Amino acid sequence: MSEQNKTFYITTPIYYPSGKFHIGTAYTTVASDTMARYKRLRGYDVRFLTGMDEHGQKIQEKAAESGKHPQEYVNEIADAAKKLWALMDISYDDFIQTTEERHKVTVEKIFQKFLDNGDIYKGEYEGWYCTPCESFFTETQLEDGNCPDCNRPVHKVKEESYFFNMKKYADRLLAYYEENLEFIEPESRKNEMINNFIKPGLEDLSVSRTSFDWGIRVPGDAKHVIYVWVDALTNYITSLGYLSDDETLFNKYWPADVQVVGKDIVRFHTIYWPIFLMALDLPLPKKIFAHGFIMMKDGKMSKSKGNVVYPEMLIERYGLDATRYFLLRELPFGSDGVFSPESFVERTNFDLANDLGNLLNRSISMINKYFDGIIPAENLQMTEFDAALKEQAESVRIKYEESMEKMQFSVVLSELWTLVSRTNKYIDETQPWVLAKDEADKPKLASVMRNLAESLHQIAVMLQPFMTVTPKRIIEQLGLDERFLVWDTIETFGNTIPVNTKVVEKGTPIFPRLDNEIEISYIRDEMRGSVKTAQEEEVKSEQVTAEIPNTPEISIDDFMKVDLRVATVIACEQMPKADKLLKLQVDLGYEQRQVVSGIAKFYSAEELVGQKVIVVANLKPVKLRGELSQGMILAGEKDGILKLASVDQQLQNGAKVK
Repeated sequence: MSEQNKTFYITTPIYYPSGKFHIGTAYTTVASDTMARYKRLRGYDVRFLTGMDEHGQKIQEKAAESGKHPQEYVNEIADAAKKLWALMDISYDDFIQTTEERHKVTVEKIFQKFLDNGDIYKGEYEGWYCTPCESFFTETQLEDGNCPDCNRPVHKVKEESYFFNMKKYADRLLAYYEENLEFIEPESRKNEMINNFIKPGLEDLSVSRTSFDWGIRVPGDAKHVIYVWVDALTNYITSLGYLSDDETLFNKYWPADVQVVGKDIVRFHTIYWPIFLMALDLPLPKKIFAHGFIMMKDGKMSKSKGNVVYPEMLIERYGLDATRYFLLRELPFGSDGVFSPESFVERTNFDLANDLGNLLNRSISMINKYFDGIIPAENLQMTEFDAALKEQAESVRIKYEESMEKMQFSVVLSELWTLVSRTNKYIDETQPWVLAKDEADKPKLASVMRNLAESLHQIAVMLQPFMTVTPKRIIEQLGLDERFLVWDTIETFGNTIPVNTKVVEKGTPIFPRLDNEIEISYIRDEMRGSVKTAQEEEVKSEQVTAEIPNTPEISIDDFMKVDLRVATVIACEQMPKADKLLKLQVDLGYEQRQVVSGIAKFYSAEELVGQKVIVVANLKPVKLRGELSQGMILAGEKDGILKLASVDQQLQNGAKVK
């Protein structure tokens, strides 16, 4: 980042207008927005760019299918994207469309520069082309004759083309990788680029086409359209006014501090893009961060599978902050993550409603009850637990800053929730209801109320990059205004809130608790509602691959984290008002536990008693319909039939399953 001027330039990829944006696209944009908001919070002059990549053969074909001119087609999707980003409170500074005149004029100038410098030559291309990916591949790069990126069929193309001399810059690019170790993150992406593309020998890149005309024309050779990656990638500098009459923004913000992309377009951003910049004699971005995909339990999102999740549905029912929180907390940025209705509802209930929401409600209620709503500022007497709370707050702030710089958003939120949990624990330790009984303990009670308010203030400030509504609601309930959402106000703990600050008389829950069964069913139904198009086309391939589910791979280290134990069911009963749930008491040998399991459709309570089962013993406890569930019973299901995982009856309770 530019420490001297404190500028920060961050970009999302410019999205391809192939249809309605789902949570995968939203994930990329929310992550970038979170980083932009954090940098603004820390005093940086931020430039945040997003937009759409609107040229190419695929767009021309899709527009024709819908009976529209390509410009009309892309404008409609751009308008829908802007509405979605407004709904998600995305704080972008510029939204570029590559069909805009400001972009087209500069792309022509850039192409001419490449020609003048001898980086581009004219020849004939013959090879395999994937229309959906707008990419060429050699015979050896194909996988089973299909595109290695999307696995769709490719077709042979032979036509006159301009080529960019990639070989000329290969050694220089490799040297740049070695000298700038943090240029590509995660590091595994860099190793992939080196081993799969650079070391085997870079192929010169076809940078024009003659088989379609929806694009920017090659200067002086109008039958050629500039190939999509020269057109698309340069948006990051054309949007700043590069080679225009006013290069103020370009001179101020370039090079970009971080460019966020999905792992499927790493090659274009870490090989083609740096080489284009080298050819233009421009500095390279400081970091390309390639995140993973949001997967579903049954593989990638697909309309035909009925597992597509659109952000509008989640926001309209559960609120923007719950949606943003889930995306950034549940999914480790840089790796693939899995979305499920169960995990969404659980995060909302336990992290937001139980932990954060309950902390705020309890604190506001007690300040009103014990001090007439005034946050104590005088006659304070420390308790034996105050120092630990203060140390935790300071530790969290430091670790928060370190992890934010690395864009480890799930780590940041996990760390912040240690402060939420520690503050809840502080209430249990100090027992304000007991202190309130003795007038002599009132100074200690005052200190406790003060510390609760200060802790909530710290949490609200640090939540701002992630949530756009909740921090303001917390501050308002504390009787403060937005001046107290400035980062500097949390650099000290315990003396920030002014004297005579009065909290609201009655705080309203910021995250109402959800009914697990109802909401999980709702999300599933909405996902199934995505089965509207392409169902017949995909059903055959779905049947072919049904025996080999497309699930994310895990390492042996990941698997070893799961603690599977043999147990015996010693008691079982039907859950009241829950037809699908059974409440089991299981003997693990070293202890007895309660497990709630949705197997009532397949087993009666009576037939389970005495059976040996396999329990996931280190699963985070949850509450289902008000009952604590301390683990999970393993079972298998296919074609609507479910059976418990069997185990040798001679194995003792507590035996570890390996």
